[in-house]
Amino acid sequence: MAENKTQPTRASVKAFLASVPNPKRRQEGQTIAALMEELTGSPPKMWGPTIVGFGSYHYKYASGREGDSPLTGFSPRKDALTLYIMGGFDTYEALLGQLGKHKIGKACLYIKSLEDVDLKILKKLITASVKHMRKTHPEP
Repeated sequence: MAENKTQPTRASVKAFLASVPNPKRRQEGQTIAALMEELTGSPPKMWGPTIVGFGSYHYKYASGREGDSPLTGFSPRKDALTLYIMGGFDTYEALLGQLGKHKIGKACLYIKSLEDVDLKILKKLITASVKHMRKTHPEP
């Protein structure tokens, strides 16, 4: 079975964030990193070359594929700040309705600018997602 592409690395989160070309996106990345570290109680770690992750959980699919993934994380991409809400969005409709301007994918929350969202609601969303992941994927 193929190994997961996104693995934790020893790369420096601080250096990665400092290398983000767009100064606004760089600052937003630093803001989200501090926020996620506070909410998870876990230090940031690079997962692959562009994802900053916090904590981890182990998953195993019915197919037999298994691996580890961050509890939550983000990537300061060119077009949007991408936040990884690992439990998905099925139970967060009310929070998303209050969040502000955003788009979602299966487990990705895309934010063009932190100015477009309510940070208090974003904190609630991240906290709820991490709590859900810790409940459904307890550490061994």
